[in-house]
Amino acid sequence: MEATIEPLVRDFLAWLAKEPRLHAEVIENWRTSCPRLPVWEECTDQKFVARKGPVVEVTPRGHAFLAGARL
Repeated sequence: MEATIEPLVRDFLAWLAKEPRLHAEVIENWRTSCPRLPVWEECTDQKFVARKGPVVEVTPRGHAFLAGARL
């Protein structure tokens, strides 16, 4: 993961870890038009988040990343 996006990924996961969120809410709050800051895409590619129907949750892998584990 690029160093420029890692803090944003951590912020996103911390926000999402507080409670599961609707996919529409996640996209509305975290989408970006900047191709250098693809937070949602990075989190889905790294399997840090999972979509369960309309809800998005942090996965165990995402919680481990938040806790500082080197993945």
